Amino acid sequence: MNTKRPDPEMINLAGPCGFYCGTCRHYLARVKGKLAEKNLKAGCEGCRIRDKNCAFIKKKCALIRKREIDFCFECDDYPCKHLKKIHNRHVLDDDIHMIDNLVRIREVGPEQWLKEQEELWSCPKCGGKVCVMDRECYDCGYRPT
Repeated sequence: MNTKRPDPEMINLAGPCGFYCGTCRHYLARVKGKLAEKNLKAGCEGCRIRDKNCAFIKKKCALIRKREIDFCFECDDYPCKHLKKIHNRHVLDDDIHMIDNLVRIREVGPEQWLKEQEELWSCPKCGGKVCVMDRECYDCGYRPT
């Protein structure tokens, strides 16, 4: 189990499952004031700060729900069937490899991983944020290939 607890504010956008919440449609629409434009009722502040059961991992994992671990890789059952299911969905839908992300988080720590994700998902045109689901910059509308 994890002995050093990361700063909760710092890791808010680093999902326990290895998803970078800073690229999520629901997060970006909220922070960019585009909920109506994106036809969303409510946005998201990141999976950790909401302190709600996420629809995927947290709801099914008592260790994450009780905050006994920060990331799925800290579990003895890693990667569990729930993680594999959401990983496979994001691979197919978004070309995001959450298990690979978790490996990287374990290697470099959440702080460095978040810096890498910020750079990876920055718009090459304006420096804004690109949504992983829409493949669109929510600042300037650019669609990187």
